[in-house]
Amino acid sequence: MEQNEVLISGAGIAGPAVAYWLRAAGFRPTVVERAPAPRPGGQAVDLRGTGRTVTERMGLLDRVREVALEQEGFAYVDASGRITARMPADAFGGEGIVSEIEVLRGDLCRVLYEATLPETEYLFDDTITQIDQDAAGVTVTFENAPSRRFSLVVGADGLHSTVRRLAFGPDAAHLWPLHLYNAWYTAPADIDLGGWFLMYNAPGGLVAGARPGRATDEIKVALSFRSESETYERLGRAAQQELLARRFAGAGWEVPRLLDAMQSATDFYFDSVGQVHLQEWSRGRVVLLGDAGYCPSPLTGMGTSLSLVGAYILVGELVAAGGDHRIAFQRYQERLRAYVAQAQQLPPGGVSGFAPTSAFMIRLRAASMRWMTRWPLRRLVAGQFTKADAIKLPSYADLAVAA
Repeated sequence: MEQNEVLISGAGIAGPAVAYWLRAAGFRPTVVERAPAPRPGGQAVDLRGTGRTVTERMGLLDRVREVALEQEGFAYVDASGRITARMPADAFGGEGIVSEIEVLRGDLCRVLYEATLPETEYLFDDTITQIDQDAAGVTVTFENAPSRRFSLVVGADGLHSTVRRLAFGPDAAHLWPLHLYNAWYTAPADIDLGGWFLMYNAPGGLVAGARPGRATDEIKVALSFRSESETYERLGRAAQQELLARRFAGAGWEVPRLLDAMQSATDFYFDSVGQVHLQEWSRGRVVLLGDAGYCPSPLTGMGTSLSLVGAYILVGELVAAGGDHRIAFQRYQERLRAYVAQAQQLPPGGVSGFAPTSAFMIRLRAASMRWMTRWPLRRLVAGQFTKADAIKLPSYADLAVAA
């Protein structure tokens, strides 16, 4: 083992982002990913504030713009399809509910993944089963590949992080459920969206959303519901789809058509929604990044920014500390902690604001959005859409030159 070999768990957004900066800084990154290849599909993610600045410093902003979605904005609809409130994409300087640069998660992952090739080693269709640390390094046992030694291990493997569980303990101590479930998948473009991201709410905390895809013959669907159960993500695909069909039966709008398309979707994904809170993001030579360490939940729109900014600062501090992980990990957390705390603040109303349970609250929420772009609410709401800029991004001279 060389002292610059680093293992990264997770090939989503955070994993390839930190691999890019590690390689630029002279490290030798290896990425292990449970999926057999980079995951396609997924809903759109926002590229906002300092997250956009980091992408620009990577030299990838133009490439991201090439694969970005074209959208008119965000709108609520009622059961008949009538728009009850809307927010154009240019509202709040392009940082509203739909931001200036929105890109499908799979497309952003692909851009980051390709930017790390060919210098980064990828171990697909595999996962970590054991982590053993000592003073000199980390011995990692894999499910399929032979055990190997690394200098450092980065957990960038999401809300249900394997690295976090192995190095920090059970999820129950760190994962805060929000009692909400989301399903995402691609459907044929049988609904005329007019270029808008349309969202429909039904009483009982049901949410159905449809937005344009990058291809003209597809739309991206999201179905969400509230539940106190914390076990649905463990069900198989058929059981999850049956659960959704039961929950959304008779919900109205275009929901029947969306449920029909769900059965044949090749990219169906279902998971719980939650946040991750830890006192420390590192244990010895193991450090957490992005959702694995401080997931803010999709309700905040800040997950992508935290992953990109966190990756940049983590490697920047490693370079500034001359490779001393003890100093670097401490500075990484010190620099990022306040930004994470602000990013994890849920929008007004939290889950209840996103998925109201009564018809009255659904109407009230639509009315509030109609007032968001008007004084005096505009000034108050603007702060929710500028959190991505709530950190002064350090300039790591050596890292910038290397990149």
